[in-house]
Amino acid sequence: MGDRYNINSQLEHLQSKYVGTGHADTSKYEWLVNQHRDSYSSYLGHFDMLNFFAIAENEAKARVRFNLMERMLQPCGPPPEKPDE
Repeated sequence: MGDRYNINSQLEHLQSKYVGTGHADTSKYEWLVNQHRDSYSSYLGHFDMLNFFAIAENEAKARVRFNLMERMLQPCGPPPEKPDE
């Protein structure tokens, strides 16, 4: 019985520590934005992936890095309208 409460407290700790883990009120849009930003930051952090994208797009590495950082601002487009309550 104690393990279940321990797991919930560990999950709450992870959710408060890391932004991308989500919480009970996370919307689909927020979840997708976190996934896309994680992917883009991984591409920027791995030099070989950045080289691959630069070769595939026939662009300079600096231009590819700039484009990826620009896409991180709104990777899934503008946020959806929130319904008025």
